[in-house]
Amino acid sequence: MNEKTLIETFYRCFQQKDWKGMQACYHDDIVFSDPAFPHLEGYQAKAMWHMLTTSAKDLDITFSNVIADAGKGSCDWEAKYSFSKTGAFVHNRIHASFEFREGKIVKHTDTFDLRRWAGMALGLPGKLLGWTSWMQGRIRATAASSLSRFISSQSTYANIAKGAK
Repeated sequence: MNEKTLIETFYRCFQQKDWKGMQACYHDDIVFSDPAFPHLEGYQAKAMWHMLTTSAKDLDITFSNVIADAGKGSCDWEAKYSFSKTGAFVHNRIHASFEFREGKIVKHTDTFDLRRWAGMALGLPGKLLGWTSWMQGRIRATAASSLSRFISSQSTYANIAKGAK
């Protein structure tokens, strides 16, 4: 599968909430980062997509501008959903960049405006404080805690996590 097709497959799986298909696009040495999850490696990155797709009730994903060659790629994607903690509607616009190794995605970096996201997801507190390092740190800590609890609750990841320590 060429790199452009790999990116398209990843997002088509995302549209269908097929976390296993998304994980299959990732190399075992995957490194993922975005403003909420600044550094995830291997099973953590794979578990994040599992957590996000299974917790989303009304997730709508679109993607466009897919560009790729043998080493790097990128695309733009949008996520529309109700944020589970507040019920607030979020329409997040993301730019993704990728690096490939052995026919899989080995590095995935998503960029988006965390301040804008906080305003949509968290309402007035997010609008007023979303620009602060305190609020952004709190968002990251909450995301990390949620992922840690999810990993602990899933025997597949929990067993991998125990072996990684």
